[in-house]
Amino acid sequence: MRLLNYDFCYSNVGLLVMHEFFVTSQIVMAVLEEAEKRGAKKVLEVYLVIGSLSLLEIEQVRFSYKVLVKDTVMKGSRLFIKRKKGKIKCDKCGYEGEIKFKNDPIYHVSFPTIACAECGSSVRIIEGRECLIESVKLVI
Repeated sequence: MRLLNYDFCYSNVGLLVMHEFFVTSQIVMAVLEEAEKRGAKKVLEVYLVIGSLSLLEIEQVRFSYKVLVKDTVMKGSRLFIKRKKGKIKCDKCGYEGEIKFKNDPIYHVSFPTIACAECGSSVRIIEGRECLIESVKLVI
């Protein structure tokens, strides 16, 4: 399992547009590197775990993947993505659980409430921001 770290500034609109492409290119490079190390002739399957708070849109990751694997040993490989829910912990009352979402008709979208569901205090995000390569199936 490989953890990818992709912390960078989100204030630039260009980075928001390219976010999935950048992260997916890092995934593809990591898989190609591992395939080369093992002398793989072909990559058949790639399994990812993507946290719901990673700001990665699954369909954009899939699109970027298809573009990036062309002309590589990954061409034609299948991409499987498991979504991991966000989880928070409150240091004040000890609550640990899923993030609650508010659905406000003014905004036309649901957005996460990053506050304790029990006491309303600030919380720490303990799961849901990850992007992991869980496994890769190779032909050696």
